[in-house]
Amino acid sequence: MRTALLQMTSTDIPAENLETVKAMMAEAVRGGAGFVLTPEVTNCLSGSRTHQTGVLCHEEDDPTLAALRDEAAKHGIWLLLGSLGIKTHDNDGRFANRQFLISPQGEIKARYDKIHMFDVEVTPEETYRESDGYRPGTQAVVAETPFASIGMTICYDVRFPHLHRALAKGGAQIITAPAAFSYVTGAAHWHSLLRARAIETGCFVLAPAQTGKHPASRGPSRKTFGHSLAVSPWGEVLADAGQEPGVTYVDLDLESVAEARKRVPSLTHDREFDGP
Repeated sequence: MRTALLQMTSTDIPAENLETVKAMMAEAVRGGAGFVLTPEVTNCLSGSRTHQTGVLCHEEDDPTLAALRDEAAKHGIWLLLGSLGIKTHDNDGRFANRQFLISPQGEIKARYDKIHMFDVEVTPEETYRESDGYRPGTQAVVAETPFASIGMTICYDVRFPHLHRALAKGGAQIITAPAAFSYVTGAAHWHSLLRARAIETGCFVLAPAQTGKHPASRGPSRKTFGHSLAVSPWGEVLADAGQEPGVTYVDLDLESVAEARKRVPSLTHDREFDGP
């Protein structure tokens, strides 16, 4: 399966981002990709909750989701929307950071809501409270496709190995890790975390990323790390997109999943132990 990771610099205007994704998808298809992945918050990267309230939609009304389902069907490809900011019907007004797996017929085959919220103080000047605007998901998801079983994660989830182990034990051969990673933490941890999750699980890890300085019509702008990665089940970096927007290709051989797990069968070696 030829796979394409789309590395974007999303703005806070969904209609602009939609046109960018459509053009990049067409390029990926011309390059032979049958599975295309986009980054976290593909539709709107914004630090303004007021702005998000004005431009985000419920899933059933979201124009980005509808249009990209149509694009997947037009091109006859599998599409992993890394995530969209989606309004929910919760009483507290928070959004969902929701990933979608779309079939070549344009059908939604799986959804995953980001479980772990990025509530951190990277530096005194760079603080995030994702849980103020987004409510965490509660369900781990492994989606079945004709070419692979796909475990779904988003960005900050990468720091929680137990989630990835559960996905691998649930049958995942590929784990998706779309992100809008902080530039500071990305430079320090991105490559190491993704390689570790691949090695521990014996899965391919596919991580399409946001990159660069993101224009903002309202609220503060953000800078993200880029470096969309594809990592093999043995921990090798198969592709690194660097920091420019664009399409990065990688050819996946799923037999290497079984091979890596046979060489080091750690998924079968769990033991009970007492707490500290």
